[in-house]
Amino acid sequence: MKKYLIIPVAILLTAWAWVSCTDFPVDEDGLLITDRAECYVSNFDLLGTDFQTVRVSAPTIDTTAQTINIKVFYGTDLKSLWPQFSLVTDAKLDPKITGFVDFSDLSNPKKWTVISGNRKVKKTYTVYVTVQEKP
Repeated sequence: MKKYLIIPVAILLTAWAWVSCTDFPVDEDGLLITDRAECYVSNFDLLGTDFQTVRVSAPTIDTTAQTINIKVFYGTDLKSLWPQFSLVTDAKLDPKITGFVDFSDLSNPKKWTVISGNRKVKKTYTVYVTVQEKP
């Protein structure tokens, strides 16, 4: 009975050794580095403190000019907004979003850099927020 167990165990150990020795490149965040060079924002939203959208309409995302224009409701607390980016597959955002962001200084728009899956292409997007006029 023991000799029948040796072959499957040997195969499993060989497979495990092969997989564990394969070098999967990861970045400083522990994310897999791929061969994808695409680097863009596909969607964007701003959430209020209640985690509901505060945008009036769909944002305008210009992937050539690398700008995002978004209009928020009148009366929105611009000091506590949570930006949400949808990125192309395998891309990442810098700086990371770890909480609410202050957008109250409308003359100084916020900037985030999208980094491609292969970590070689970087594009900085500028987010311009405007507030809906008083109804």
